[in-house]
Formats: sequence, structure tokens, C-alpha cells
Amino acid sequence: MDRAVVVVAAGSGTRLGIGTAKAFVPVAGQLMLARALEPLFSSSSPTLVVVVAPSALLEDCRRVVATAAGAAVAYTAVVPGGTDRHGSVQAGLAVLPDSVTAVLVHDAARCLTPAAQFDRVFDAVASGAGAGYVPALPVTDTIKRVAGDVVVETVDRSALVGVQTPQGFPLDALRRAYAASTQSETDDAGVFQAAGGTVRSVPGDADAFKITTPWDLGRAESIVRSRASVPGVPAASAVRLGLGVDVHAFDAASPCRVGLLDFPGEPGLSGHSDGDAVAHAVCDALLSAGGLGDIGGTFGTADPAYAGAAGDVFVRGAVTMLLDAGLAPVSVTVQVVGNRPRIGARRVEMQDALSAVVGAPVAVSGTTTDGLGFTGRGEGLAAIATALVRPA
Repeated sequence: MDRAVVVVAAGSGTRLGIGTAKAFVPVAGQLMLARALEPLFSSSSPTLVVVVAPSALLEDCRRVVATAAGAAVAYTAVVPGGTDRHGSVQAGLAVLPDSVTAVLVHDAARCLTPAAQFDRVFDAVASGAGAGYVPALPVTDTIKRVAGDVVVETVDRSALVGVQTPQGFPLDALRRAYAASTQSETDDAGVFQAAGGTVRSVPGDADAFKITTPWDLGRAESIVRSRASVPGVPAASAVRLGLGVDVHAFDAASPCRVGLLDFPGEPGLSGHSDGDAVAHAVCDALLSAGGLGDIGGTFGTADPAYAGAAGDVFVRGAVTMLLDAGLAPVSVTVQVVGNRPRIGARRVEMQDALSAVVGAPVAVSGTTTDGLGFTGRGEGLAAIATALVRPA
């Protein structure tokens, strides 16, 4: 194994404003990280792929990597990131074996980067006599230098380029550069140059833009949809809809867990597992959309393996079954029906928790029945979920 890619996926995604780590934000129904990894496993040359992930999401990251890699999962590793991008890249470089001679550093936020760009950078590093290489695009806008809000002069754009990832280097030289770095740089090429290295450019690709803002995310989703469209065939024809409903009675002796969240001080829900009606409804909706049966037939109450199991076990199981059937979640909506626990203040938190497990956006809402029926009398909780899935 003489080549590797370090995928930096530990960013918080604050500017996206979605409330979860950026690499785990869905892009047109598929996690950003999953899309970023796809081209890495299409090369004819074996490549070690190291993903640097948020410490709190390592297990989720390993599942995404395993699904993307398939049979090549033995050529992957997942490590926790550092306090900033500099530390995260170093964490990825540290686990590479000494047999690696060429390494590419790639940002998961550039999730539409085509496979050809990785090959182009690898080829350049292999023939570059110790230089580093960055993909670059010409600057097309007129560039002005300003002082405050005063335009001072026009800058000659013929000598300017916009730089992308992956950026490629000889591994030993990049490790030394990071070890010697004394100040923060905006990219790996900056670190390499600061240590005396030479950096050259290769042609970039317009699709390798970085998703930073909601506008960027919308642009990426538009590109994905346009790629998937078939002339004369509505895109919606490939989407399948599923419905899931679950009901559980309250049990004061059990801890309360709803929508993968704990609600201390509230009565729990009875059941063979943890009684999480919301997670169970989501599971049923996903299975229904895939034509894969229901939660009772798949994860039966007679199976002791599921006694007391948390709701995410069933949701993850449904997602895995969908992937095995060649399908992937697009979105899920859940309506929680009951007087308690009150989910309004934790709705966003619940959506994030469910979305991270489903791998697609989950919208949660709550309602009561104005005192009518078993939910109105406070005897239990109901959840109704719908799910959209598409060919993976």
C-alpha cells in the first residue's frame, strides 16, 4: 500500500446552521461524508482511506465508511479529529503506515469532487520529484484590492487561481512540514510551503466546491438532482413512500426514552425493548417504504436479543436492510401524539439524533388529541411516521 487519502470530516458546520457535524449533513438524501467517499473506492489502484471524524461520532462514521467501502473496508480507518483542522490532519497522517509514499488530504465538505481529480493529483505527486500538488481553477471575477470600503486598485487576475482539494504530497515531507509548523495556515499547501516545499498546480473541477453555507448546500443538491434526472422520466417515479405507526402504554417503572432522547422524571413506555414509540414508528416507515415487512416480523418480541434494546438498534437495522436492498432513505417525518413528554423544547435535538441514525433529514412535530382517546387520557403515546426512500 503506497498511497493514501486522509479525509478531514471533523468540522462543526456552524455556518450551515443545521445543528450537526457538517460531514453528517444530508445532501439530496445521502450524507455529505458518504458522497465524499464514493469516488475514493472507484480507483483501480488500492488506496488506504483514513477518515478524521468528530470524537462523538466515531461509531456513526465507521458505519458510513463501511457502507461506502464495501469489500474494501479493510483499506479504511477512522480516527478522532483534533481541536482544529491542523490537528485533525496530523491525526490522520499519524496512522498511515510507512509504506505510503503519496498522500492526498481532502475535505469532506467538497463532497462532489470527481474521481478523476483524485487520480490527477496522485499522478502528479508520483511524477513530481518531491513537490506538492493542488487542484486549481482560474479566477473569473474581477478582483479589487480595498481599504475598508474604498476600492484601491484592480488586481491582475491572470496570476490568480482558486485552490481546491484533494491536495497531494510525499508523505514524509508533509509529516515533517506539519511537525515544523509554527502558525496556522489555510490549507495543507500553505503548511508545506512554509517548511520550504514547492507546490505546483493541476487543473481543478467546478464540482469540487466547498459546502460552507446553506446556499452551497442548495447548489450541491441541485447538481445531484440534475445528474440523477432522466429526460422524459419524472425523478419522483423512483421514490417510494412508507408509513409506520407505533403505540405504547406508559409504565412509571421504566425510564422514559422518546425519539432517541432520555426524559428524566417522566414515566417511561412499556415494551419488550425500550418502548421508544417514535424510533419504532420510524423503523416501520423505512421498512414499509422498502417493502421489507414490519418491525414485529423483523425484530420480534420473542427474540431475547432485543429485550430492552434502544430504539436506534431498530432504526439502524432498517437502514441496513434498505441498503442491502439497493435503497437509501431520502427523508422521514414523524408526528408524536400525546400529552407527555413535551417535546417542543427538544424537537431540534430529537431531529438531529434521528437524522444521524437514518442518514437523511428527519422532521419531528408533536400534537395532542384535546383530551380524547387513550393519549388524551394520558394512558400512552402514539407516533406516526412517513419515510421516502430511493434507489441507492
